Amino acid sequence: MISRIKLNGVHAHGFHGCWPEEEVVGGAYIIDVAIDYDFTAAAHDDDLTKTIDYVAIKEIIYSEMAVRAKLIETVAHRTRNRIIQSFPMQRGVWVKITKVNAPMGGHVENVSVEVG
Repeated sequence: MISRIKLNGVHAHGFHGCWPEEEVVGGAYIIDVAIDYDFTAAAHDDDLTKTIDYVAIKEIIYSEMAVRAKLIETVAHRTRNRIIQSFPMQRGVWVKITKVNAPMGGHVENVSVEVG
């Protein structure tokens, strides 16, 4: 049986963007991750070693957000790839990165990218 674990609304500060100011000041980001996998054995045995540790996922997110990129697309792909490498039992990984208050003029609450 395939199930899904989700981390919703992980807040991070990053220095991503094409503008020189973004490299210096940075900005706020919100990251959502969904991972499909079969956690029947973990649930049955109540065993963390048989599941995907969402604390480890959070650490991957923070680690990748700390590496500067011009594009949040790049950060999303890196994050997804690290999760796939770290948890080979996964059956699918989706990463959404939302950039809050992107410096683009006008009233735009946020921009986001999703990979999966």
